[in-house]
Amino acid sequence: MPFKLLWRNVTGHPIRSLLTIASVAVAVFLICMLHAVTSGLTRTLSAAASNRLLVQSAVSLFVDLPLSYQQKMAPVPGVEAICKWQWFGGRYEQDKGGFFAQFGIDPETFLPSYPEMSIVDGDYDEFRKRRTACVVGADLADKYGWKVGDTVPITGTIFTRTDGQPWQFDVAAVYRSSSASIDQQTMWFHFDYLHESLETGGAIGPQGVGVYMLRIAPGTDPIGVQQAVDALFENGPQRVQTTTEAEFNRQFVSMLGDVPSLLQMVGGAVLFAIFFAVLNTMIMAGRERTRDLGVLKALGFTDRTTALLLIAESLLVCGLGAALGLLLGVVLEGPFAAATASFIPGFGFDRGTLLLGAGLALAVGLISGLVPGLRAARLTTVAALREVG
Repeated sequence: MPFKLLWRNVTGHPIRSLLTIASVAVAVFLICMLHAVTSGLTRTLSAAASNRLLVQSAVSLFVDLPLSYQQKMAPVPGVEAICKWQWFGGRYEQDKGGFFAQFGIDPETFLPSYPEMSIVDGDYDEFRKRRTACVVGADLADKYGWKVGDTVPITGTIFTRTDGQPWQFDVAAVYRSSSASIDQQTMWFHFDYLHESLETGGAIGPQGVGVYMLRIAPGTDPIGVQQAVDALFENGPQRVQTTTEAEFNRQFVSMLGDVPSLLQMVGGAVLFAIFFAVLNTMIMAGRERTRDLGVLKALGFTDRTTALLLIAESLLVCGLGAALGLLLGVVLEGPFAAATASFIPGFGFDRGTLLLGAGLALAVGLISGLVPGLRAARLTTVAALREVG
């Protein structure tokens, strides 16, 4: 293989080669990002615990359940602990555009039910003792520079204080998560702090509980617990739907639509477009080199060598584009992971994602090079010189 000639052919039209390489790089980057999102969703769902059930309204996730339901569910066989979850939906006072998840929970049952979470700074006991205390994720603390002892003002949107002031939360601890199903950009605070403010008129907002988390005892059949809880409230006042944590997460993702299918369609369209772009480039290159191919064959180069020359050129262009696209993806992986952590904690470029991007780029290069390569193999010296003559 005349590698010197191969490189010269690629650099002979620098603008066209650079545009093709850039197109492949963008396509590989987009495909890898889309695959990372879908695989991240899969990891998030598969990492869900099997000993936790979520109880929500059968009408909608946005319909709150009565507080009295907790006492009624507690005696159900197999229920080991219950933790209330209430979406707060506030805005960080010092960052008007900043948004992150905040939940009111029961401190006594929350952390024991989530062994995937570990306190890396501060004291969880201090959080349990103080009604205005909160626990924040390590990524969230890093983003805003929070540390234990800081006071975080949150402006309520769903739950607003009647005095017009923001809610004040004191950072008592910082946590990290070892599971893809739990992100590190969430604030957890006392449900009782919110509830008492509503009861005393210090705040206004919907009464009730968004979701109840049930931790079931080891060896308990989750389906049996689900059926027992659903049967408790079959006649109201508010019917419930009890699901596993994985199913709950899946339903939450499905609120955005069929994301995996949509991303696959987008990825397919990107791949389809880049294939024809590279194919057009290589067909043009093959026609421009008709005379050179005729000369090479006159000098004794075989049909196979001339064909491989064009195929190798296509592979080289796509390989360079793939390397650039993968490098771009690795560099931007961190910022994208931080931006999507609240929705897709499992986002990341694993080996499979990188191999997929590189493999598709090389496949495009191989197929695109075959068309002009086969033409070059069939081309005779006389025909080549006559075509350009």
